[in-house]
Amino acid sequence: MTPPADRSPKRPPVWIAVASFVSSFDRFVVSPILVLVAATFEVSVGQAVAIASGYYLAYGLCQPLWGALSDRFGRVRLMQGALVGAGIAGVASAAAPNLITLIVVRVVAGAFFGAIVPTSLTYVGDTVSTTHRQRALSDLMAAMAVGTALAAAAAGITGQLAGWRVVFAGPAVVALVSAWGLRKLAEPPRSTGHGVGAAFRAALSNRWVLVVGLLVFVEGGLVLGVLTLLAPALQAQGVDAARAGLAAAAYGIAVLLSSQVLKALTRRLPRWALMGIGGSALTAGYAVATMRVSVPTIIGIVIMLGVTWAFLHTSLQTWATSIVPEARGTVVACFAASLFIGSSVAAVAAGPAADDNQWQALFTVCAATAAVLTVACVIAYRAYAASEATPRVTDITTDV
Repeated sequence: MTPPADRSPKRPPVWIAVASFVSSFDRFVVSPILVLVAATFEVSVGQAVAIASGYYLAYGLCQPLWGALSDRFGRVRLMQGALVGAGIAGVASAAAPNLITLIVVRVVAGAFFGAIVPTSLTYVGDTVSTTHRQRALSDLMAAMAVGTALAAAAAGITGQLAGWRVVFAGPAVVALVSAWGLRKLAEPPRSTGHGVGAAFRAALSNRWVLVVGLLVFVEGGLVLGVLTLLAPALQAQGVDAARAGLAAAAYGIAVLLSSQVLKALTRRLPRWALMGIGGSALTAGYAVATMRVSVPTIIGIVIMLGVTWAFLHTSLQTWATSIVPEARGTVVACFAASLFIGSSVAAVAAGPAADDNQWQALFTVCAATAAVLTVACVIAYRAYAASEATPRVTDITTDV
């Protein structure tokens, strides 16, 4: 008998992709304008980086709450409310009269925008079969990559020509439009028989959830945390904000192109091999940059970070969506929390190196950590795959 055709969607809906795009855009506009913000408020770059680290911290800490709420009330409804809140906070960011106010409203924006990407990933997990899920996630990553590339390029050029306040206003408007666009999207079916506490217990009692959370914590620091400082690294060498932003835009382009390569390789290579490719790119990018900080080497890091995001991060994401499916929203939210808390911690920890212009030392630490992370990801996923392939003793007993 011919097996029934897989009728589940094979790619995310347009408005889910748009919401993910604007969330990614807003997250990456800050790097090219850090120096401009610091100049406006007469503070150091190390102090101004708080608008990024505070954003990432709020983005990460709110993830478990958003995940539990999406499990309870629905994915689409949650994204609509969060986009409205993020749009309002973005408008307030553009009008901030001082650094403290800007930090506060960016924290609020990060908290609201933090609901979008993990909930959209969960939506894909709810609606796309396992067979097509990593390719669908790659399409979602491509939308985020376009947002990232445009953010880095547009923020640098717009900030240079029109000021950094305009940079924060743009994604606020798109967020509000996205909330309107999601209004007709149907909620995917989900389990509603468990409360918030039960979802957290199911997620956090699984050792693989904790392992993936630790791995993505380190990855978040190495990719998103340090990425925030790459445009300032160029500006420290005398490069203006517009050119530094264009260099940082190579990240989004690299993610976009790498995600298409990934889609072709997902059927040919095991997931642990894809992780190895992504982690090796991360290690190589930082290793090259230890030699000299220049436009070519920074662009090299940015490209390798893009390859890492496409290969390593989407593999970790797909892994996370497969663990504890009855509490998928909570698991993915905890995953995202680890990612962005890691990026916030790394941005704060690397701030003194940025102020002291000690880029080679920073990149040396990053290269060594990336090598360890790569090995750990490969070993951990192979152990997980082996454990899932081995029948449990209790299952055998029950069958008998």
